[in-house]
Amino acid sequence: MVRIRIPDGPPRLAAGPLGLAAGPLGLAAGPLDWSLVSGWIPFAVLAAGLCALAALFFSRRRVWRARWAPAAVVLAALLTLLLQVAVDDWLQPFPDPLPTEVVLWAGVAALGLCLTAFRLPLLRPRHWLPAVLAGLLVVLMGASQINRHFDQYPTARSALNAWLQKTTRLSEATGTAGPTLAVPPGKTLSEVWRPPAGMADTGTISRTDIPGTVSGFKARSAYVYLPPAYKATPRPLLPVLVLMAGQPGSPDDWINSGRLVEMMNAFARDHRGLAPVVAVVDPLGSQFANTLCLDSRLGNVQTYLATDVPDWIRSHLQVAGARTSWAVSGLSFGGTCSLQLGVNAPQVYGVVNDISGQDAPTLGSRQKTIDKAFGGDAAAYEKVNPLDVLARQRFPDTKAAFVAGSDDSTYRPQQRKAYEAAVKAGMRAEFVLLPGGHSWAVWRPGLERQLPWLSRETGLIR
Repeated sequence: MVRIRIPDGPPRLAAGPLGLAAGPLGLAAGPLDWSLVSGWIPFAVLAAGLCALAALFFSRRRVWRARWAPAAVVLAALLTLLLQVAVDDWLQPFPDPLPTEVVLWAGVAALGLCLTAFRLPLLRPRHWLPAVLAGLLVVLMGASQINRHFDQYPTARSALNAWLQKTTRLSEATGTAGPTLAVPPGKTLSEVWRPPAGMADTGTISRTDIPGTVSGFKARSAYVYLPPAYKATPRPLLPVLVLMAGQPGSPDDWINSGRLVEMMNAFARDHRGLAPVVAVVDPLGSQFANTLCLDSRLGNVQTYLATDVPDWIRSHLQVAGARTSWAVSGLSFGGTCSLQLGVNAPQVYGVVNDISGQDAPTLGSRQKTIDKAFGGDAAAYEKVNPLDVLARQRFPDTKAAFVAGSDDSTYRPQQRKAYEAAVKAGMRAEFVLLPGGHSWAVWRPGLERQLPWLSRETGLIR
């Protein structure tokens, strides 16, 4: 029997009235929090861009209409085709082709630049500035529509978050080790927790390196979120969530586009300062790398995530130690990686939250993946490929959620396939369907709406 859960109600960080992005308390905030993906702002950018495109096309000069405007269209089409071929066939930084909508809007942006470049020599100098501004408006329109497709930057604040977000030195955030809060058998942490007077209202976010001591993998800097309760005395031994971004991507994506700090602080406020400790880690090594999140010729990434990261967390933080208190989650590539860790390192991670993941790690095709990463050794790949592992092993002590967008025609079926394989392998699994496609419109609530589930399964709340 397939168990499908469709969460009720809007996400807490969803857009509010008139396209104003709601803050952690559900209230529309200032201009930096106005929505860039819904409401009047993207509509205004679209209208201005279309008008600018029409202005660049229009001219009374016959030579423009007969020669230069068509030439600009042809050049823009060629540049767009070149971009698509370079990305999908030559460089192949992504496991899937570029979405058609993204290619079309990139082509519109290229058309704006080509029309501007061809038009400037025919204009008087005093008309150059309006032409350049029109071209920039068309580019802005294309970028806005691509941003709407991925929901990458829902607000200006998220786009500027790299400069606005304040981080705390990890040593200052953790404080000194001290006595811990005992939890009797059969009780959850929240049932015995009493917040101390004067506890902070918000948690801290710290940027830190997690070295690949055993794996040798060179990861980019990670982020560690500590909720307000972490610095209490006695200290509650909080569950751990290891979180990963997609590919291409970096840990910064969850901080900026994912609005992780706001999300976790909102959860902590609702639970008297309690929330999981979150480590946003890097399974890629660089923006466009594809390590498959496995130990292979591409790097010992599975060892990094299953050995180096847990060892570092336990040596630097006071957290719950049992596998049942450790969860792993991620989006797209990171979601696939979460399932891989759940089946290849079940002694570390007892809870999996796979958001928009694939049914198998891939470099484009199964054979290409086996050839490039495993030197043609199909048995080595099948030993760690999650669906192959699930077909031959049982995981009755692992809980898993598979989150997918209802409009995601590529990854939703793959998530369903992975979910059904997990159920057959004995996992306590559920399939969660959210509105949206393969974008942050699903990935952000795919974690936010799953936080209560994650917290229940890791023993934080009842």
